[in-house]
Amino acid sequence: MRKAETVAIIGLGAIGSFFADPLSKRLGDRLRIVADGSRAERLKRDGMIINGTRQQFYVVSPQEKGDPADLVIVIPKMTGFRQALEDVRGQIGPKTVIMTPLNGVESEKIAAEYYPEENILYSLMRVSSVKTGNEVSFDPKTAFVEFGEAVNSEQQQSENVYMVKELFQSAGIRCVVRPDMIRAIWEKFVCNVSENQVAAVLNIPFGAWGSSDAANRLREETAAEVIRIARKKGIEIDEAYAKNHRSYLMRIPVGNKASTLQDILSGRKTEKEMFAGTVIRMGKEEGIPTPYNEFLYDALTVLEEKNEGKIAGIEA
Repeated sequence: MRKAETVAIIGLGAIGSFFADPLSKRLGDRLRIVADGSRAERLKRDGMIINGTRQQFYVVSPQEKGDPADLVIVIPKMTGFRQALEDVRGQIGPKTVIMTPLNGVESEKIAAEYYPEENILYSLMRVSSVKTGNEVSFDPKTAFVEFGEAVNSEQQQSENVYMVKELFQSAGIRCVVRPDMIRAIWEKFVCNVSENQVAAVLNIPFGAWGSSDAANRLREETAAEVIRIARKKGIEIDEAYAKNHRSYLMRIPVGNKASTLQDILSGRKTEKEMFAGTVIRMGKEEGIPTPYNEFLYDALTVLEEKNEGKIAGIEA
């Protein structure tokens, strides 16, 4: 079986740091962080502070050519995803395994427009991380990555899955190979669409899901629209999935903030197109009403406009 000796990551943010921290200890300079311009300069100068410890990484530009990486992890915001796929091209060879653990349900499909589908593994993150400037914090004891081919057998896994699992386990990265990764990605999408967007519009932390029944009802009704679409597509998500997921949310530190709320509070553009935008589009395709997501899409648009100074009567 092949072993992963070199890894490239593009998008060293809240999720990228989850991989970069342990992989740098395992691989040293055989972990490459792809970045250019001012982003590369900041990383070289300041590094990243991950769970309280400053880390310096080996930074390469998109223009640099060298031996292909065995594994490439593409994890920017969706707004920069296609550019990242282009920028990482110099790291990819015929056998390079590619993972795109973004929050949506279409990143693997988009990546397949650029690279061979057989090189791409499905993946998603289960982590509550907080990023402020170049500081990232998360609990490595509870955070983990799920990945695999579309369908996986515990008795027989593909060479690509085996290689990545061996690397992650040797680096101390908690990982799970799910039998049905399509379902797994849609379950995570249910969470992101509901938790991220409702929390951002209401400006509430994770503690709200355990302490406010009203907030939780909004989360569940928003999630229900995604579940109906998934089931219409033949993806058998339990109709009670969002309700049952509440017990998991109550284990997250109550003060943690969802990533979309972090975007709003930091004045960044949100990923509403990947969340509500996708749900609204697919709802129309499948003939399923999506009123909660339509409201949240417009509400997030207003909050973005507020951050941009476009709302009359609000002082900067």
